[in-house]
Amino acid sequence: MDKFFEYLKIEKNYSQKTIVAYQNDINSFKKFINDEFQQSSLKKVNYSQIRSWIVLLVNKGISNKTINRKISSLNSLYKFLKKVGINKNNPLDQHKSLKTKSIVQIPFSKLEVSNVLASENFGKDFEGIRDNLILEILYCTGVRRQELINLKLNNIDLSNRRIKVLGKRNKERYIPILNSMVQLLNTYLEERNKLNYIKDVDFLLITKRGKKIYENLVNRVTKKYFSKYSSKLKKSPHILRHSFATHLLDNGADLNSVKDLLGHTSLAATQIYTNRSIEEIKKVFKKTHPRNK
Repeated sequence: MDKFFEYLKIEKNYSQKTIVAYQNDINSFKKFINDEFQQSSLKKVNYSQIRSWIVLLVNKGISNKTINRKISSLNSLYKFLKKVGINKNNPLDQHKSLKTKSIVQIPFSKLEVSNVLASENFGKDFEGIRDNLILEILYCTGVRRQELINLKLNNIDLSNRRIKVLGKRNKERYIPILNSMVQLLNTYLEERNKLNYIKDVDFLLITKRGKKIYENLVNRVTKKYFSKYSSKLKKSPHILRHSFATHLLDNGADLNSVKDLLGHTSLAATQIYTNRSIEEIKKVFKKTHPRNK
């Protein structure tokens, strides 16, 4: 098990929070197998036993989405055991995920983003400039929250106007940056250099105490500033990533380019961003239909 979690951390580049979720899911299943079948090892588990666990979770009222996540954690474990030669078969090879309701995530409007990123919203001290940069990077590059946190100083190439991002499965990609971000980066780096002590010297974004930023800080910054201008229920770094993709597509970017910028491995993952708002559809319809005069 330790090797599996080490694999998730090093090879898969998963965050500590994600790894803890995997540990909880697998430990929950392990307890079920031990209680119901007096079986301490997970190596000889069959699909019938897993199916019994799924039924138990459904009867407890746990959502299909959560159950799918738990089974996904278990599936990752058995794929790993098969990969390293401990198991010959994966009991979940033929499993089909439970059906879930698709939740439409509403991106921020261009006006909302523009209002938030106005410089007067941010303080002129180190934290104000850093918060500004956090939101600027999230919206102008579309990086994931964890990718943002893990950005290092040597990932920033100001001369070529680009950043290098280490994504899922340690896949690298380069994303161009705007002139406005270059200016903000320079301002931030000047303030960063004034800090008395920096512990995590390699990382770009740090706290005023010199430590690498963390997930809750990024969440808090996003919610704090967007709460002033947006009434949307969900205000998260992922919604900014969603807004980045949606606004590019609205302005004519092709799907493949957006896919590469987001670091997706397939177009299917990118296509969720092609759903435009009804107002956008109405505008296009009225503007282009020959019978609308």
